Amino acid sequence: MIEIEFIHPHTVNEIRNRLLAWFAQYQRPLPWRTTYRPYHVWIAEIMGQQTQMERVAMYFLRWIEQFPDLAAVAAAPEQKILKAWEGLGYYTRARNIHRTALYLIDNGAADIPADYQQLLALPGIGPYTAAAILSIAFNQPYPLLDANVERVFSRLADIDSPLKKASTKKQFTAMADTLLDRDQPRQFNQALMELGALICTPKRPACISCPLQVYCRAYQADTVAYRPLPIARDKKTDILMACGVLYKEDRIFIQQRLPDDIWGGLWEFPGGQLKESETPLHGALREIHEETGWLLERLDVLATVTHYYTRYRVTLHGFYGTLHPSCPEPILTAASQYAWVPLNQLHQYPFPAGHRQLVHILCS
Repeated sequence: MIEIEFIHPHTVNEIRNRLLAWFAQYQRPLPWRTTYRPYHVWIAEIMGQQTQMERVAMYFLRWIEQFPDLAAVAAAPEQKILKAWEGLGYYTRARNIHRTALYLIDNGAADIPADYQQLLALPGIGPYTAAAILSIAFNQPYPLLDANVERVFSRLADIDSPLKKASTKKQFTAMADTLLDRDQPRQFNQALMELGALICTPKRPACISCPLQVYCRAYQADTVAYRPLPIARDKKTDILMACGVLYKEDRIFIQQRLPDDIWGGLWEFPGGQLKESETPLHGALREIHEETGWLLERLDVLATVTHYYTRYRVTLHGFYGTLHPSCPEPILTAASQYAWVPLNQLHQYPFPAGHRQLVHILCS
């Protein structure tokens, strides 16, 4: 348990004041911090899930340029939304943004609501995101616990138990609630997260520059390197895939994944997962036949690319081939629609990571 002197009111006030002073001087100039518009904060929070902040800032600026407000998101076709999200992964998040915008606009709202229960009722918004929106956009006193804050707390209180343990979560919740500055929740919560991102980092934390060093029990006990307790990482599962870039005259065949698919609505080259002991070439030929009805005799090697998705390492073998001008139209079995696209227009379509790498290779 947290010792009582750690949460003495005098200590709490000192921690708040030091942290807020540090944040005022060293906070990063993130674009949504200029106005704290609820719409901006919402987009940044959704983008920031499992994404580095520098990358979020880049995508955020591009997104706001295309969709300056909630109404613009609601008015956009899904394909434009997915294309703007391309590269961030987890495309369900983009679809949920679109669904939320449509719902709010249809119900007469001009922006994100400032109510916890109303936020929870929206697609893709859970307890943490709802609290973050209320705290950062509306300056309401909701404590926040993300990975950065948990790391700060585990060192500040020198917690010698796994992060996912129920008792540890209870300690974190108590600390977040006790330390929260209810007069300045927006600044305080961001300060805690910023401290974890810039100073109290997972590796080689800059303890000498930490405004809370004097209160950090792990620093005093020389256990900073061991807090939080390391989490056993899941081993990456290898998935081997193959696909074909098929030309007919001066156009390339692409197909759109089914709506309920993991990357539903995105476009791809026909292909799929290799069977056991199957060569990439034979796998590509088989998948093309199964997905389009075309029976090809030859494909040439284009490139092999690798990308990561959650606990999977996906290796995609890309091939290319030419179809006869008189070949029949495809019989789709794994796609909702298809298109014949000139090479210089491929970039207009949203592709999943591996296929997007092949598009880059084709266009470079």
